[in-house]
Amino acid sequence: MTQISPKEGWQVYSSAQDPDGRCICTVVAPEQNLCSRDAKSRQLRQLLEKVQNMSQSIEVLNLRTQRDFQYVLKMETQMKGLKAKFRQIEDDRKTLMTKHFQELKEKMDELLPLIPVLEQYKTDAKLITQFKEEIRNLSTVLTGIQEEIGAYDYEELHQRVVNLETRLRDCMKKLTCGKLMKITGPITVKISGTRFGAWMTDPLASEKNNRVWYMDSYTNNKIVREYKSIADFVSGAESRTYNLPFKWAGTNHVVYNGSLYFNKYQSNIIIKYSFDTGRVLAQRSLEYAGFHNVYPYTWGGFSDIDLMADEIGLWAVYATNQNAGNIVISQLNQDTLEVLKSWSTGYPKRSAGESFMICGTLYVTNSHLTGAKVYYSYSTKTSTYEYTDIPFHNQYFHISMLDYNARDRALYAWNNGHQVLFNVTLFHIIKTEDDT
Repeated sequence: MTQISPKEGWQVYSSAQDPDGRCICTVVAPEQNLCSRDAKSRQLRQLLEKVQNMSQSIEVLNLRTQRDFQYVLKMETQMKGLKAKFRQIEDDRKTLMTKHFQELKEKMDELLPLIPVLEQYKTDAKLITQFKEEIRNLSTVLTGIQEEIGAYDYEELHQRVVNLETRLRDCMKKLTCGKLMKITGPITVKISGTRFGAWMTDPLASEKNNRVWYMDSYTNNKIVREYKSIADFVSGAESRTYNLPFKWAGTNHVVYNGSLYFNKYQSNIIIKYSFDTGRVLAQRSLEYAGFHNVYPYTWGGFSDIDLMADEIGLWAVYATNQNAGNIVISQLNQDTLEVLKSWSTGYPKRSAGESFMICGTLYVTNSHLTGAKVYYSYSTKTSTYEYTDIPFHNQYFHISMLDYNARDRALYAWNNGHQVLFNVTLFHIIKTEDDT
């Protein structure tokens, strides 16, 4: 990947997955364009706090001056009354002198408390003027900082976040196929159905299409239930029900690019059924494949033929007499169900608890019971195998379905009547621009 100086913007330069299976991309943040603004942003916040505090002080002073103003109005009325009394005294100084003098003294006594009020009023008025001047100065400073940071800084930050999210999505796309390193969980999504069954989403569906399909039991059933989302699945709000033309065998079905692929009961025939049209689009016999509990997984349940999908395409995992009951991996044409290529392994199908494909590598568990782990893997890319030791928590003691979803980067499982999800940690390599 071409390296970009941190000064030029956000830069993704490596990635991995965390223990919860989410894509983690490491980024270099710009040194000056954004992070250097942190100190200025703090300064701006401090100044804004000062302005708020001063505004509160001015509000208090304003209340005081309003109160004092009422005293001033009262004083004005009293002064007018004194003026009238003086006029009366002047008009009749002889006859009413004593009476008016006493009234004048009483008025003066009432005015005496107003003198300190007037003094405080004048002081408060000066403080208000000072505060107004300080706020005016602060407003000038804030305006200058805002202009330096940028008048539309929030919008700019928002756009940077959007760009970063785009880069993270690009990072996800740059991840090449990875090797399974760890399985964590499970997360229990729902408790429903019998001990055996299957539930799944379409790995090729769009981001907005989160439909869930639910197929209870491993035999004697033709009903597929559809839910518009995981939330609807959890609440039990079905959106549609499909009545298949044939009963299925086992629990190892897969939905891929809008169609359901399943093993027809009491046969080695694979059916491709379209959810859109409600019709069978293709069917083909999987040559030499054992069926009807001839070569099932350890738990039985007519699990002879396991259909699955990964980043590369559609697969069938089964066993044949020709391969001494050991696992055979076949890549299928999703339209015609024709076998494109097959790989014969040395792992006995009857000794496998379950299996799933990730990036063209088959991972096999050694049991369907407590203590199960991924024990064996076979790479179709190199036609080589290795023994592994990747444990996972079989929380409800019996697994009858375990399939990888490439879109969600997760394992869907049916765990003794519990629909659960396991997160996977994959070792990835980042594609460079020179990679083809």
